Amino acid sequence: MSQENSPSLMIPQLIVGLGNPEAKYDKTRHNIGFEVVDKLADAWQLSWKENRRFQGMIAEGNSRNNQKVYLLKPLTYMNRSGQSVRAVTDWYKLNSADVLTIYDDMDLPIGRMRMRLSGSAGGHNGMKSIIAHLGNQNFPRLRIGIGKSNHTDETISHVLGRFSPDEKVIIDKIFPLVVDAVEMSLKQGIEKAMSLFNSQTVTK
Repeated sequence: MSQENSPSLMIPQLIVGLGNPEAKYDKTRHNIGFEVVDKLADAWQLSWKENRRFQGMIAEGNSRNNQKVYLLKPLTYMNRSGQSVRAVTDWYKLNSADVLTIYDDMDLPIGRMRMRLSGSAGGHNGMKSIIAHLGNQNFPRLRIGIGKSNHTDETISHVLGRFSPDEKVIIDKIFPLVVDAVEMSLKQGIEKAMSLFNSQTVTK
């Protein structure tokens, strides 16, 4: 049996970027998931459309390796992201394992990303909502480091704040790496992408 047809390979069909919809949240740390799926849409020349049934912006088409794929930006606000994700999975009859969710992580330093096959929400409210609505945590996720807040910053103001100019340099460099990791997961599965990209660090 070829690797492409192996039933054990976890290949995403729906890629969800987490964030908040209003302009005031644009480019904040908490919205890095939105930025990533925007980069994927640009790379694959897919256009966004608002879908009220899904309570989100959706783009559909083929990736560069010609795989049918859906991109989603929930417009429910972060804490209710699961409503949107569940609406899409129900409509397209997708399993939870088909959903790759991309979001910010304070426990990872800026310049790192981490892909996993499953796991807990780790305190992230968007992920808590998705786990609750899908009814399990057995779906892949890609976390992008946004760094911890310093002691003068409250957590909320940190995640809703924007990157410093120095941090932005690193973030701009990690985006192409994240796109490569997602494309690798589409071609050869999440585990292959994990083995190649989880250990990489981007610096200025």
